[in-house]
Amino acid sequence: MKLTKDTNILIVGLGLLGGSYAMALTKKGYRVNALTRSQSSIDYALEQGIIAEGKTGVDPKMIGEADLIVFSIYPRVLIEWMEENHSLIRPGTILTDVTGVKGYTVYRVQELLPEGAEFISAHPMAGRECLGVKNATDEIFKNANYLVVPTESNTEEAITLCEELGRELGFARISRISVDKHDEMIAFLSQLTHAIAVTLMCCNDSPELVNYTGDSFRDLTRIAKIDDGMWNELFMCNRDELSRQMDIFSETFEKMRRALKEGDTTTMRQMMRTSTERRKLFDKPKNNEQ
Repeated sequence: MKLTKDTNILIVGLGLLGGSYAMALTKKGYRVNALTRSQSSIDYALEQGIIAEGKTGVDPKMIGEADLIVFSIYPRVLIEWMEENHSLIRPGTILTDVTGVKGYTVYRVQELLPEGAEFISAHPMAGRECLGVKNATDEIFKNANYLVVPTESNTEEAITLCEELGRELGFARISRISVDKHDEMIAFLSQLTHAIAVTLMCCNDSPELVNYTGDSFRDLTRIAKIDDGMWNELFMCNRDELSRQMDIFSETFEKMRRALKEGDTTTMRQMMRTSTERRKLFDKPKNNEQ
């Protein structure tokens, strides 16, 4: 299967990411349908021209006609959906997702696939602090990373199609990564950073903080305004790896705390220099430097 304008795309879960996928693909000329729980989300997406057709719940006809199904739902919901509805998927269908953890979901979903269908997992490294299809925008994919997470069960054809989907959505960089490496990297780059931001907001309850803070605190805690339902599930589904990354962070933080307590400026300044050099790699070049 190749991704063409005749590809019938179905989005399951029309929230922020699902809505942003639908918006980007519709703009590119694809026909995009959607299944989601909220009728108001369907109504909004139809009014805005984000989708061609939408239904609440499960629609066997819409599922059976889909060439490509994109799941934008929580990990546990994805597995439950597949357990209940896998028989509605026809042979030849390619399935993918946007889920933030892979070890918990990928192998189980692949086990539930009907004969002739294929699940190739992906993770768009994009998002916003606000939720819902009303906040959907294809702008979040620009300059963002898109991770394709194949297993030995995947064909090169499906992997290539998933990568093409990332290009059509407008991602700046597309990478292949294994399931284990994905969950290790996400535990550090995403889940640990959210845990740190939440902890910062929970360790000082002074109502006057807002009157004194500067950009450094605002920038560091931008992601602390968090969807507890979603992030609790992501943490728990990847808790072994996240716990390991928390231990590494705690040990490194203790190293700095000990250097401060003992007046060890050599160690502290070396940590700061290491931090500065590593952070430079993330800076986007200015237009005249590209």
